[in-house]
Amino acid sequence: MKLHQVRKHALALEAVTEEPHHTFSSFRVRGKIFVTIPPDGEYVHAFVSEDERDKALAMYPAFTERLLWGGKVVGLRVHLADAIPSAVKQLVNLAYAARLAKDAGHKAKKPTAGPALPRTPGRAAGALFVNRIRRENDV
Repeated sequence: MKLHQVRKHALALEAVTEEPHHTFSSFRVRGKIFVTIPPDGEYVHAFVSEDERDKALAMYPAFTERLLWGGKVVGLRVHLADAIPSAVKQLVNLAYAARLAKDAGHKAKKPTAGPALPRTPGRAAGALFVNRIRRENDV
């Protein structure tokens, strides 16, 4: 598969941009990376979920390998020269979906604003309240 085919496919996905990432190029959705391209253009790095990564490694051992970052497996390195175009497109789609799912999960975990807490009285009144509680507990 040729890099221009990967580029055309990735950029056809909704809200995707291509931007530099250090010496690499990257495809991003809403500013978040899901695929990177090393400077040599012989590979793409697809940041798919762990389950999808394991499936791809089993199905396509001829052109996929684990992508390590700091000793941790974070995605797939796909060798374009040996790759099946439909498989690469599917891996790009899976990386895109994983990025969207990660963002959706992250946003869902953010605490939502609940009802406002009642305003507390000033510092002096707060000290009186604490002293009253202490007296009640001493009795």
